[in-house]
Amino acid sequence: MSNTMSFGVPKLAQTPKPRLFALDSNLAVLDYLREVLSSQYSLSLFSDESSLLSHCASGPEPHLVLLAWENIEQSLPTLSHVRASLPDVPMIILSCSAEVKELEIVTRIGPRGVVLKPFVDGNLETAIEEHLAYVDRASSAEPQEIRLDDSHSFVWSNKRMRELQAQAALVAKSDIPVLIMGESGTGKEILAMYTHKMSQRSERMFLKVNCAAMPADLLESELFGYEQGAFTGAVKAKPGKFEICSGGTIFLDEIGEMPAILQAKLLQVLQDGTFSRLGSRAPMKVDVRVIAATNINMKAAIAQKSFREDLYYRLNGFSLIIPPLRDRRDEIPVLAQHFVQKGATKYGGKPMVPSKNLLDALSRYSWPGNSRELEHVINRFLILGDEMAILADLSPFSHLNAEASSSPDQIKGTGLKQLVRSLKGDAEAAAIERILEANGWNRKAAANELQISYKALLYKIKQYDLAPRRRA
Repeated sequence: MSNTMSFGVPKLAQTPKPRLFALDSNLAVLDYLREVLSSQYSLSLFSDESSLLSHCASGPEPHLVLLAWENIEQSLPTLSHVRASLPDVPMIILSCSAEVKELEIVTRIGPRGVVLKPFVDGNLETAIEEHLAYVDRASSAEPQEIRLDDSHSFVWSNKRMRELQAQAALVAKSDIPVLIMGESGTGKEILAMYTHKMSQRSERMFLKVNCAAMPADLLESELFGYEQGAFTGAVKAKPGKFEICSGGTIFLDEIGEMPAILQAKLLQVLQDGTFSRLGSRAPMKVDVRVIAATNINMKAAIAQKSFREDLYYRLNGFSLIIPPLRDRRDEIPVLAQHFVQKGATKYGGKPMVPSKNLLDALSRYSWPGNSRELEHVINRFLILGDEMAILADLSPFSHLNAEASSSPDQIKGTGLKQLVRSLKGDAEAAAIERILEANGWNRKAAANELQISYKALLYKIKQYDLAPRRRA
């Protein structure tokens, strides 16, 4: 058998078949690929790297490359050479091993999927179809949205976020721990939910635990459960989150804030899947996939001895780093429109269309709170129904000019700082009143929706002299 076998597209008046290149030193595998793929694709098969690279230099680029993977010593140089020759062409790795320790190195270079040999149940054909469809969507530059549950969606359009989505979809196929890093509000929970949805555990439970929200003793009982009589008030045994989530995915948010006393116990769970309930010496075994997230500098935390280095490396089986919103400003209008639709559904109104002025102001703003802050601003826009109030927060000077041109008497003799403070106060009072009315003046519910404390809401009600409207 020659080093290269090519099966070209017949000269018919039809849409050209997608071009596939496949490299595998096993001639039996090449024969199989020819048998199952040549009728649907324009297929070029190669048994050695040099033939493939020569073909890349002389002919048209393929739409997809299938690349056999033996081990990191043999296959990484080949993968690097093919990636250098075809930097924009997606790849699928064909591997005989389910070993995933090398997965992060592989995916950083560019493959978008791994299919295990021997091929079963059409898994290779399905992977090829999915990845060619992904290429079509990515090249269209259209925003993409995947619904995660009734209230969460993963939305992206930026190139960096498309790459992150592809990495998450790939690592989801394995069970290695994933560490998601990024500033507060960038969407780490959304990415964790997406990784779970794309995994084989998607039909099982996804459970979030905030490691910074409770003291060490309470967090330990939440995570690992306790036996009857383990402490005062433990009147009956209670399973922990790891037990409840067995078979599924547990998301440990703000893992960098986990108390040091619990880090050793978490390390044991990650190492061998065992732990003990509080008050028990009997070990329990669970099958849980762990995804963790943090917005702190973990290397600094390790240097300061506040986080265990061995736990960090155990959690960081694969890392996903979300860029801040200010570094992907082209996504701001897309996310704004998504939050408009989401907020309209939540508040029961018709979606309002932000003007070009508002979209421009949103795109210029630095977003220290990232996409979470953007969603809150959009919700205020929907509640207030007044773009000028939002512009006062995003661009006070622009708002001031608009006010001055329409009613100059309003700013006569008024200092700039005082005027801006007044405008912001009016907008805040209107927003608080709208939320209170929507919740029937249930102050606790309104405080939760405004994401402020109950005490702070009472202060604001008194500050702005708010009261329920009289009904006719």
